[in-house]
Amino acid sequence: MKHIEVVAAIIEDNGRYLATQRGYGEFKDGWEFPGGKIEKGEERETALRREICEELGATIEIQNFLCTVEHTYDTFHLTMHCYICHLASASHIHLLEHEASQWLGVEELLSVDWLPADVKVVESLTTYLQNNK
Repeated sequence: MKHIEVVAAIIEDNGRYLATQRGYGEFKDGWEFPGGKIEKGEERETALRREICEELGATIEIQNFLCTVEHTYDTFHLTMHCYICHLASASHIHLLEHEASQWLGVEELLSVDWLPADVKVVESLTTYLQNNK
């Protein structure tokens, strides 16, 4: 089975977290944390900054590593490394690859139809936030 390794940004702003809706591909219309594939020889944090710039036209500051999620889809196995981030000052979100985005408060995190691997990230984020009040 094919293995794909990606990074994802859990972008926080004033207690709200950015969810993005895929605009293409097999999982079109599913909700996810933005990010993408790590290129060969690329460091995870470098890949994350590059992917967020490509997908959202934004610059981020990486705060903390949150978790690594493993999930097997029908046609591939996904390893996703997730980081809590903030937008760099004066940076703004521009949807370059996604159909839509929403800023969700903690109580709203389950209000969108997350892709299966991202459901695991939401669970990790919720636990992290409860433990760091």
